[in-house]
Amino acid sequence: MTAPLPPPTPLPDPVLVTGIAGNLGRALTRQLHLATTVIGVDRRPFPDRPRAVEHHQLDLRKARVDDLFRRRRPEALIHLGISHDPRMPFSEAHSFNVVGTQKILELCVHHGVKKVVVLSSANVYGPLPHNSNFLAEETPLMAADRFSGVRDLIELDMYAQSFLWRHPEVETVILRPCNIVGPTVRNAPSNYLRLARPATVMGFDPMIQLIHEDDVAGALLLALRPGSRGVYNLVGPGEAPLSAILRELGREPLPVPDFLLRPALRRLFKAGLVSFPPEELDHLQYLCVVDGSRAVRELGWAPRHSLRETIRSVLA
Repeated sequence: MTAPLPPPTPLPDPVLVTGIAGNLGRALTRQLHLATTVIGVDRRPFPDRPRAVEHHQLDLRKARVDDLFRRRRPEALIHLGISHDPRMPFSEAHSFNVVGTQKILELCVHHGVKKVVVLSSANVYGPLPHNSNFLAEETPLMAADRFSGVRDLIELDMYAQSFLWRHPEVETVILRPCNIVGPTVRNAPSNYLRLARPATVMGFDPMIQLIHEDDVAGALLLALRPGSRGVYNLVGPGEAPLSAILRELGREPLPVPDFLLRPALRRLFKAGLVSFPPEELDHLQYLCVVDGSRAVRELGWAPRHSLRETIRSVLA
């Protein structure tokens, strides 16, 4: 049982949230609309939104978003409007993620938005054979060395960092959470943990960090507080070996040698039979464990869900 998150200080009003109709956007809205006025922007519909939440079904790259800024004058932006679909063509993913981010941040400067929170991912560091434990925020973003499909997400993160330094008048926070899981999340880590017989790479048992979707939403609220700015890793209540996580979920892993598993997964992915690109196997072999102490120290961050609750949330 977890206590409700108290609003730490009065929040900016109104707050514009991109990507609000996604699962994380909905989790955030459940908390955020109780504390401030919420304006949502998303290409997708949001029919079950709370009555007080305003939703605009728009593409971030369109001119009508400028009109929305002009009319509603948001004091803060939370940018969740980022696609992680591995099947999206690179040109479209780059346009939506990078060009869309550039435009929305330019609008923030033009319309005098005082606070910007951008959700990135700890996966931009990349699971690499030479990684040490507990990567700090200054660690180079090397995920594209082995997985070219994340190039646009790294470019987005680096553009947000550049924005942070070029516009000191805007309090900018970049959050890099570890693997997000939860009852409504449908990303690669959650989908993998829902498999009855998940394949593992024979001879590898990496440490894994998970964070509950509701805890990420709580961190986004903390990041809205006046005075906070910078880049922060977000971690959950601890880390555990992959084998221990699968055991907690009652899964029966199927160990397969890498030289068999990777080409088989590549064929299955190309045929549209699985949603995991073969590069995702690196997460089952190599470390990508980050240091979240800066967020604890400077944001006052602490997860509300225990490690067991976080792991088992994929079963809900």
